[in-house]
Amino acid sequence: MTLNCNGKIINFNTQKIMGILNISDNSFYDGGRYNSIDKAVSRVSEMISQGVDIIDLGAVSSKPGSKIIKGEDELKLVSKYIIEFSKNFNNTLFSIDTYNSEVANFALKNGFAIINDISSGKYDSNIIDVVKNYDAGYVIMHMKGDPDNMQKNPIYDNVVNSISNFFISKIDELERINIKNIIIDPGFGFGKTIDHNFEILSNLEKFKELKKPLLAGMSRKSMIYKLLNISPSDSLNGTSILNTIAIDKGADILRVHDISEAKECLTLINKLN
Repeated sequence: MTLNCNGKIINFNTQKIMGILNISDNSFYDGGRYNSIDKAVSRVSEMISQGVDIIDLGAVSSKPGSKIIKGEDELKLVSKYIIEFSKNFNNTLFSIDTYNSEVANFALKNGFAIINDISSGKYDSNIIDVVKNYDAGYVIMHMKGDPDNMQKNPIYDNVVNSISNFFISKIDELERINIKNIIIDPGFGFGKTIDHNFEILSNLEKFKELKKPLLAGMSRKSMIYKLLNISPSDSLNGTSILNTIAIDKGADILRVHDISEAKECLTLINKLN
């Protein structure tokens, strides 16, 4: 599969590493680490040196309990980072982690390639028009509920079928208006229990039937640290194990905090295969 995202070609003949860059002080793992331009630019340079394929910039936490933020407020937080990255890293693929159309438009106008929208257009329907206008890549994610309530006893008859049906409907809706650069993300941890998350991972290959690039984002999440009774800071080993399983089951993109370790997972599992 090859996508043409805002004029930038992404070939999925090989799996990709998407590096997480959170500038929020409130992120569950790395909150406050990259909350200045200098820190963020240094981190981008480090990720590039480690072999990252895509860098996903986010200004707003979506961890459980988080509130939805207005587009104008988010843009104030993130615009200077977008400008700085576009100016200094022309050859790097960037995505913007946002559900607000104002932020999406600003990022794409400044050369970003992908919109990573946890709401899949639910919170701001205008984001769909922005994606279409720029012919951008669009990550659609499954989430049951909203960040402030999604972990309050989520229940499914069949979590894998529910996610698959959501994607089938959403892909059809987008393709009807000629949006085709679609990436699917089952949304580990977004309205799912630990058991739900592992059921999704166990059946991850089912989503390959949809013939869209498949993103897996499990990096240091509670499905690891709560099950093992450790902290997010101690969850790198568990992350690497689950990333390896995800690649073996067909994931095209790993969304991670730790680039070098994810690259090692890719190298080893691809050698085995």
